[in-house]
Amino acid sequence: MTLKVDSSVLVTGADGFIGSHLVEMLAARGCRVRALSQYNSFNNWGWLDTLPCRDDMEVVCGDIRDPFFCRSLTKGIDVVFHLAALIAIPFSYVAPASYVDTNVTGTLNMCEAARDRGCARIIHTSTSEVYGTARYVPIDEKHPLQPQSPYSASKIGADHIAMSYHHAFGLPLTIARPFNTYGPRQSARAVIPTIITQIASGMKQIRLGDVTPTRDFNYVKDVCRGFLALAEAEQTLGDVVNIGSGTEISIGDLFSLIRDLMGSSVELVPDEERVRPPDSEVFRLCCDNTKIRKLTGFKPEYALRDGLKETIEWFTSSGNMNRYKAGIYNV
Repeated sequence: MTLKVDSSVLVTGADGFIGSHLVEMLAARGCRVRALSQYNSFNNWGWLDTLPCRDDMEVVCGDIRDPFFCRSLTKGIDVVFHLAALIAIPFSYVAPASYVDTNVTGTLNMCEAARDRGCARIIHTSTSEVYGTARYVPIDEKHPLQPQSPYSASKIGADHIAMSYHHAFGLPLTIARPFNTYGPRQSARAVIPTIITQIASGMKQIRLGDVTPTRDFNYVKDVCRGFLALAEAEQTLGDVVNIGSGTEISIGDLFSLIRDLMGSSVELVPDEERVRPPDSEVFRLCCDNTKIRKLTGFKPEYALRDGLKETIEWFTSSGNMNRYKAGIYNV
């Protein structure tokens, strides 16, 4: 299916990091965008409030945990990009039930609503965390799923619920499984904003958890391009597809790279508060992106160094830095 100029598109989680970039791309294509922002009494639309294209979309506030709301939300929608989720791994140790409610039950509600409304396509968002520590690399879509945190367990459950709707009810669904995404607007709970904001705030010591794990980092614009490529390829229906670069870097080497790009000489010190439980840490992630290349022709455009330069430039802008509390560990 092609995302046409007049396609009616819903993005859940549009007020968040990846979602806000995705709605920008969709609006630029001329799609009629309905953007879900999580309901709050402050009428705060998250990152949507900062977008130049905010007035070019319909913003709806609500909660995917309510099935009646989800049915209303999907009325008149052609394509659904389902990104709404609780994603912070450390907080999933503290409040695991909330992750099941939002990620599993919320996905169930969205799939049932899309089915009921006859939506032409739904892209459900997974995560590379479902693979756990790599048993082999690069990690393809056949890699075993290993729930090493309540968060990853909830996403495995959400993926299975979503795929069951394809098999049981013919829901035209694809599971997008992005590896680690970074870029402007990312939450300070993630490692790249943590490093950048601590350096930019003038700290002499940068506090991180375990720096030995490796990750496959992908610039947010590439990840969003991957979402669009999956939505436009009929051959991805009923399939799980990785979005990643096929390269990996350790957190320690990532720190050194960012420090060099920012012209800093700060010292790295371990922070036990930021270390995951021993059996919960995912020590290695590296994507096999053969399937998405074969099915859609997609390939990343941003090298890590180039994406980091754009990310650093955004975070070090005073108006953006003021939104972050560099001295606080964001769970």
